[in-house]
Amino acid sequence: MDQLTAMRTFRHVVDAGGFSAAAVALDMSHSVVSRQVRQLEQALGAQLLNRTTRRFALTEVGQSYYQRCVQILDQIEDAAQMVHHHQSHPSGLLRINAPMVFGIMEAGKWLPDFMRSYPELKVDFVCNDRFVDLIAEEFDVGLRITRTLPDSTLVARRLCASDMVLVASPAYVKRHGLPRTPADLAAHNYMAYSLALQTTELSFTGPDGALSNVAVSGNLQSNSGMVVCDAVRAGMGITASATFVVCEDLRRGDLVQLLPDYRLHSRDLYALYPQNRHMSPKVRAFVDFVGNYYAQNRWAF
Repeated sequence: MDQLTAMRTFRHVVDAGGFSAAAVALDMSHSVVSRQVRQLEQALGAQLLNRTTRRFALTEVGQSYYQRCVQILDQIEDAAQMVHHHQSHPSGLLRINAPMVFGIMEAGKWLPDFMRSYPELKVDFVCNDRFVDLIAEEFDVGLRITRTLPDSTLVARRLCASDMVLVASPAYVKRHGLPRTPADLAAHNYMAYSLALQTTELSFTGPDGALSNVAVSGNLQSNSGMVVCDAVRAGMGITASATFVVCEDLRRGDLVQLLPDYRLHSRDLYALYPQNRHMSPKVRAFVDFVGNYYAQNRWAF
């Protein structure tokens, strides 16, 4: 016997005032309703109803049990409604992790609109450049810009490409000249982001499709892409940067692209989140929102 089902049937019998009325309300046969109540009484070892051919009445223990049934079944219904609301309306705390420079330069462009779209959400947006274990540190979703993703149990949704470009300030180019080929970079001051996979070598694809690897060196490296780009803006050297960092500088002419006919390996923007059988509405809403935002080419220059 399914005791929960039997409890619901018993409650319907009492509320409807009889077995026949309960059977109609439940779309069940009279005999099934009667059998479920009888099995419930047998399982409890107590008589809940006094039956006659014309009417029934609750026993003393039946009255007490009915009241408890109402409380339990209403609580179950409330819990189900809460889950349904949660599943259909993103709510609660959403914890997001992102690289520092991406959070500083990009999140402010779309995060306010996202939060206005989902007012029942609270957001904890954490930016850093160290390795973050999303599951161990209890993040709901992470944003990553990378060429390759490590093997993991996380779900990865690619949102868009992030091209890499070689840049310098006009003042630097005026003083040190414009490199014409990747080999010319040996004579220039290359400023490196120290958390990149390669800090002393750049790989280019030439206009003819040929690959070339070029050694680079300079007098500054930093684990902050912002520090490196600020130094480049100040005319201290050149660097390879993601377009989302420098596209506004390139549009304004504060930076110039070097070797435009040679292509650096691009990166991709991913949303990563733990693999669950039922994707939470808050994560789905966030990933869809950011995916739609970056479906447009935001970093052209």
